[in-house]
Amino acid sequence: MQDILDKAARIRLVIFDVDGVLTDGSLYLGDDGQEYKAFHSRDGHGMKMLQAAGVEIGIITGRTSEVVRLRMASLGIEQVHQGQLDKRIAYERMKGDRGLDDSEIAYVGDDVVDLPVMRRAGLAIAVQDAHPMVRQHAHWQTPSAGGRGAARDVCELLMEARGLLASALRSYLE
Repeated sequence: MQDILDKAARIRLVIFDVDGVLTDGSLYLGDDGQEYKAFHSRDGHGMKMLQAAGVEIGIITGRTSEVVRLRMASLGIEQVHQGQLDKRIAYERMKGDRGLDDSEIAYVGDDVVDLPVMRRAGLAIAVQDAHPMVRQHAHWQTPSAGGRGAARDVCELLMEARGLLASALRSYLE
């Protein structure tokens, strides 16, 4: 576990996939074609805490959805790349724009389409219910499933690695 914490301490940018990571992977479609997704509120709060701790958050997803744009805007996440059939392009753009190297980036995925980016990132994370091949190539696996607290697990890992989690949580008891 110390190796994971050492990798996590270097992270300046964490990138999340959406479907199957920030959601449980279910796609709800109305008769009018409107798409609905459910996001876990504790994941959102963890993402806000992580941003306050100085770690930037980005999104790369293969699908395009207005609900994703709205949810990310409500969390103050500006780097949202939707409709990315080849996620490596957005990854490389985000990395280059920030002058980061791979060791400073974590990527959280759940399915084989995430592997090309996961294999580049310094900290590759699979959600608990990820595809077996994704779990095999991950440095760390979340205790929680996608859309069920996995993003919060990631945020707390990164904050713990920076020595910030205990004080952040303690602040809610004061």
